[in-house]
Amino acid sequence: MRRSAHVSFLVLIFFALAQMSCLAQVNAQSEKPASASVRHGLLALDEDLQALAERVGPSVVTIEVTGLTTVQDPTTRQTNYIAKEQGVGSGIIVDPSGYILTNAHVVEHATSVSVFVYRHRNKDGSIEDAERFSAKILGRDAMTDIALLKVEATALPALKLADSSLVHVGQLALAFGSPLGLQNTMTLGVISSTQRQLNSATPVVYLQTDAAINPGNSGGPLVDINGQVIGMNTMIASQSGGSEGVGFSIPSNMIRFVYEQLVKHGHVRRGALGIVARDITPTLAAGLGLSQQSGIILEDVVPNSSADHSGLHSGDIVLALDGKAFQDPRALSVLLFQKKIGDIIAFKVQRGKDTQTINVPVTEREGDPESILDPTQSAGNIVPKLGIVGIQITDSVAQLIPPTRIPGGILVTALTAGGNASLFGLQAGDVLHMLNRTPLDTLDTLRRGLAALKPGDPVVFSIERQGQLNYIAFDNPE
Repeated sequence: MRRSAHVSFLVLIFFALAQMSCLAQVNAQSEKPASASVRHGLLALDEDLQALAERVGPSVVTIEVTGLTTVQDPTTRQTNYIAKEQGVGSGIIVDPSGYILTNAHVVEHATSVSVFVYRHRNKDGSIEDAERFSAKILGRDAMTDIALLKVEATALPALKLADSSLVHVGQLALAFGSPLGLQNTMTLGVISSTQRQLNSATPVVYLQTDAAINPGNSGGPLVDINGQVIGMNTMIASQSGGSEGVGFSIPSNMIRFVYEQLVKHGHVRRGALGIVARDITPTLAAGLGLSQQSGIILEDVVPNSSADHSGLHSGDIVLALDGKAFQDPRALSVLLFQKKIGDIIAFKVQRGKDTQTINVPVTEREGDPESILDPTQSAGNIVPKLGIVGIQITDSVAQLIPPTRIPGGILVTALTAGGNASLFGLQAGDVLHMLNRTPLDTLDTLRRGLAALKPGDPVVFSIERQGQLNYIAFDNPE
């Protein structure tokens, strides 16, 4: 019994050691493929990023701008002088026939725009060749900071606009452009937020990313891992002036909305309903005796507006739009901001104890004062002989400025740096009504009158300044 028991014990030890050996081999075999898998995954990611850079890069252009800007008068510290400037930005080819999108601020003061297209790039990032094109600005939208350029070219490599409503926090994102003038630059990061509203006064929202964005990246694309555009890089939050991991891009759905209208109209026809909405707070609910302490209530419905004609009332509680519930006035304004002229919006509202659905058509909003009065938008507004930038006071312009005692005239919107306007006594804000005895109805009339003057001829302007009529008289210089 003892010998048999001893043998049995040795057999058990043998089988135990054998089993441990087998387990060790299994573990070793299982660890080896895992390590190889990790190594293979990193190499695959590296190869995918390289392929993505090679595919997206040729569709990203460098934009060089020569233009005008406002500068401070060193004596009065007022920004009412115009001077030349040069700048660099980026752009996205969105159509092979030469349509290019960029930020409006990149070409805001442009008198000439050049676009550099890099069709062929080496794997090391160097550029084989660059084609330079003169670009025409087809339209700008200051509110969304988007501009559309056109170059005379064909078969350009274009990028597709993705659906930015599908973008999520944590998603990989790559920023392309020419930061600090360094062409063919790519940075990698993630989406930090998808609905970042930076200014509560406007309904524009941004994608936030930690992909490095620096001056010069403006107008370049933010793309997903499929190489489709999810945003346009437009600004950063920074204390140093450089990237600190807080960059903002215009979502591609907003880009598409503006792009389609700039192509068709040259400007954005922005919709209006005629409502003012705010959030319901417990205090507001208690004071008005409302049955709910959160949500959206209409503070005002503008008389004779689309909302007024459709039957919306001040005090209506908005429950849903087009079947989608809303609790935040900002989300409501973002939705309405992207509606097109003629769209019908179904408002589900609660009025007292009743609930009803009211269809409201989107009508066109009046023109943007900024686009009408921007003194540097066109070099054609400069009158070099006087050193001023002026615009004709049309009916639409007259609605955007204080009332004048005499209708019409030429509004001086700015003075050009180095010009003689201040010597003559002209100021920004003056309205020129007459040159000697000739009424000034257009800039061409003003230019022809100045051209007809000989050196030493008397020059008398009848002007209006802050509601007061004055004469400005001087001898025509040589």
